[in-house]
Amino acid sequence: MDLDRSPLARPFPELPTIEGMTLRTVRAGYKAWDRADLTLIELIQDTAVAGVFTRSACASSEVEMGREQLRQGKARALVVNAGNSNAFTGYRGREAVEQIVAQVVEALDCEREEVFVSSTGVIGVPLPRDIARAGVAAALQAPPCGWEDAAAAIGTTDTFTKGAGASAMVGETRVEFAGIVKGSGMIAPDMATMLGYVFTDARIAPELLQEMLSSANAATFSCITVDGDTSTSDTVLAFATGRADHPPIRSWDDAGADAVYAALLSVCRELAQLVVRDGEGARKFIAVSVSGAQSDDSARRVGLSIANSPLVKTAIAGGDANWGRVVMAVGKAGEPADRDRLSIGFGGVWAARDGQPLADYDEAPVSRHLQGEEITIEVDLGLGAGRATVWTCDLTHGYIAINADYRS
Repeated sequence: MDLDRSPLARPFPELPTIEGMTLRTVRAGYKAWDRADLTLIELIQDTAVAGVFTRSACASSEVEMGREQLRQGKARALVVNAGNSNAFTGYRGREAVEQIVAQVVEALDCEREEVFVSSTGVIGVPLPRDIARAGVAAALQAPPCGWEDAAAAIGTTDTFTKGAGASAMVGETRVEFAGIVKGSGMIAPDMATMLGYVFTDARIAPELLQEMLSSANAATFSCITVDGDTSTSDTVLAFATGRADHPPIRSWDDAGADAVYAALLSVCRELAQLVVRDGEGARKFIAVSVSGAQSDDSARRVGLSIANSPLVKTAIAGGDANWGRVVMAVGKAGEPADRDRLSIGFGGVWAARDGQPLADYDEAPVSRHLQGEEITIEVDLGLGAGRATVWTCDLTHGYIAINADYRS
């Protein structure tokens, strides 16, 4: 299936080299396409790892094993298969993952718990073990590749490669961050987006890295939606090789901890927004900002109710300033709201204040705003200090076309 590049695409950035890791890709042949679809990332010994995974009750074996492996906090390798999610495949799916892990363990002389595997693609088809075996063997011998090659190899219906980088100062030492992500459909993360990986050379304890990733995820990947559907394979992993020359960071009170977190948060936010920009069929990038809620969590849930509404998303697609649909989405969110305190605006122009349409409301500037590619919706609940921003895209005929033909 050939897909046109999203009009909201961003060029792939120049990402830093992260000492202590090597990227490799090969064409295993999980689908009938002429492109790399297996990525192997080798990591130096004692690399710290943290992760967040889908809360789907139908999670893949890769997700189940990843949760188990995180307990030891170390990683030596990551293998990513594209074209087959290996989800809802029972014991055969588990055996395929175990085979991949065993191959890498033997090659790198490491522990089973240090090899992480992700798969993405069609649900319900067991990962072909012969293809996986040959693909991993080839990847172990493949020459190193760059970030954009790896970003391309993990994609499925993505129309552009997605990456982000950042840096931080720990004392006099500069630490680097680089991340790649894939995802454009089945995006309503209940933790993270489809597949995302962030790497740094910082020296940071696994326990603190986990705290940082969980916090960053809550403000980024868990604040995006394309279609309201949570994947069976959603995974975000963070790896810290520890090659930077600075004292170890073990707690939030240690020097450099705040700067490292800020860099991680920046990378996660950029990656999350890139997924929305590649939303299947998307033509508009939408930021929904909710303020005045009773809590930040409540604001986020109200924002997601708006962002997941097909009526809101199609109105934006058509350039229709139908703020009544936003009222509907606020009301159905199941969160505290007061009709007579509710205010709604688009692009900085308020259409309704304190539960009433503004007498001097001029729709013309709002209509002009909605003709652009970058849309903002503002909602003030008037109840408290809680606030959150959620990112989504419009819903177009393109989404239907892509998903009607997904398996063909």
